[in-house]
Amino acid sequence: MGFVGVKIADQSRIFTTMTNVEIAIIGAGFAGLGAAIRLKQSGRNSFVIFERAAEVGGTWRDNVYPGCACDVPSHLYSFSFAPNPNWSRKFSPQPEILDYLKNVVQQFDLGAKIQYNTEIIRTEFSEETGRWTLTDRAGNVTTARVVIGAIGPLNRPSIPKLPGIESFAGQVFHSSEWDTSAALAGKRVVVLGTGASAIQIIPAITPVVEHLTVFQRTAPYVMPRRDAALSAGVRGLFNKIPALRQTYRTGIYWTKELGGLSFIGNKTMRRIATFIARKHREDAIKDPALRQKATPAYELGCKRVLVSDDYFPALTRPNVSLVTDAIDRVTPTSILDKAGQEHPADAIILSTGFVAADIICDLHITGRSGRVLLNEWAKNGPEAHYGITVSGYPNMLFLVGPNTGLGHTSIVHMIESQMNYVLSYLDLLDKVGPSQSRPDAFLDVKHEAQTAYNLDIQERMKTTVWASGCQSWYMNEQGKNTTLWPDLTVTYRKATRQVNPEEYEVG
Repeated sequence: MGFVGVKIADQSRIFTTMTNVEIAIIGAGFAGLGAAIRLKQSGRNSFVIFERAAEVGGTWRDNVYPGCACDVPSHLYSFSFAPNPNWSRKFSPQPEILDYLKNVVQQFDLGAKIQYNTEIIRTEFSEETGRWTLTDRAGNVTTARVVIGAIGPLNRPSIPKLPGIESFAGQVFHSSEWDTSAALAGKRVVVLGTGASAIQIIPAITPVVEHLTVFQRTAPYVMPRRDAALSAGVRGLFNKIPALRQTYRTGIYWTKELGGLSFIGNKTMRRIATFIARKHREDAIKDPALRQKATPAYELGCKRVLVSDDYFPALTRPNVSLVTDAIDRVTPTSILDKAGQEHPADAIILSTGFVAADIICDLHITGRSGRVLLNEWAKNGPEAHYGITVSGYPNMLFLVGPNTGLGHTSIVHMIESQMNYVLSYLDLLDKVGPSQSRPDAFLDVKHEAQTAYNLDIQERMKTTVWASGCQSWYMNEQGKNTTLWPDLTVTYRKATRQVNPEEYEVG
């Protein structure tokens, strides 16, 4: 890679000129950084990471709301090749996870590979050269033989259309775009939603607000978190005895895999999990009316299962109201529900999740014969081969692509599986390309292979809890689950260990 770099801030660079690279990575969250590290470890150093923001971190950079933390234990929600023996808690908070990613950049010397404040908005494939042309929002152009899309699914907030919201006199913001200047102490606050972000925000702000009104559309299943600080002694042992730390991580992994059986058809495991969730709810909420409001009316797992030790207790506080009636309209000083009840408000927090099932972003991807990827996905629903490659878009590989999300364990494990596949893909590309004096060669997954794979995915989805009848953000507008992997991660790891050359055509 040839370029001239100008450093303009501690972590910000502008590349004034660039010739080309072998591999372009879009995004510097967990997926993008993990890809970069694995590329370096494999001896591939001609790559660049394009990051639209001024620092790394993805969702862990953007989400700074009170109480923000991971719902997967930290020793599993981290790279296997970059363990952190110094996690302060079983479930670490957002600042600690962000620091981990920043430290990973330093540990693997990725700083010079990252182009910050650069949003790629267009990528176009040329069959003549076998390369992609990437254009950023400022008009700068880069060419790459391979593009790795590591954009992630949880970066487009879902904003509800509320009649009258434009007339509201107070503050309104989405949980992923938290207004750090917002002074909520002593205020009447409304939280819309009871999803993963909401159940962290609610306990964090109830002690300081005058009154908190929580609007709930559907009650979530909440499992006990059982969070705890990891003592200095435990952290010391993890530092001194790596095998102990690895055993601890492995134990978490297989415990999560066992729990995952409840989602893919094991009714015994689902009954056990449902019992634990019910007891957790009953132990925390003694008021029968409130408990009924907080009781889900669907099977456990159909919507995202949440973990919290303090959400239910927060609902029982005297300054908290749980509202299950739908919103009618917003007034300058309140929210009026469909039952005619008015709820005074000084601030409204939209904890309404993300658009994940329908992949929508500002990145325009043009493949062979002028095909436009997002147009095709909008028509038929997002599909990819193992969630990684898409027919008609050669040498474009996605991380955390369609049907690779999880409901039970760490997405970082899936990312590492996907990078095994990506490295196998690159090895095959090298064999059919430069080693054969074909620098313009490319690999394109066969349409029939991709189709057969996705038909199998949707067929397997029918026996999972996600097909049991509830509406969730796992589904796109056509009711197709384009988000989740319908099996355990150990199965995906085995399936993506290496590329099957017979599933690809060489161009």
